[in-house]
Amino acid sequence: MAGRETDLTALEYRLLAFLLHRQGQVVAAGELLDHLHGSDSDREANALEALLTRLRRKLGPGIIETRRGHGYLVPSDPP
Repeated sequence: MAGRETDLTALEYRLLAFLLHRQGQVVAAGELLDHLHGSDSDREANALEALLTRLRRKLGPGIIETRRGHGYLVPSDPP
């Protein structure tokens, strides 16, 4: 991703900005949903997974990691 432009939707941008603000820290899915939508219903949890999938495709591997059972993070030193 470094050095190249990537088009993001407003929601993708908000998600990435929030994760970067907490870089190196695991952020729970519920906290991400609260930040993005103000709730954490099952429907929105599925939408979060879809959003993360699209964002990962655009950014490439290793930028957003999953910590199973805990949440998501952008590592302190992404590739």
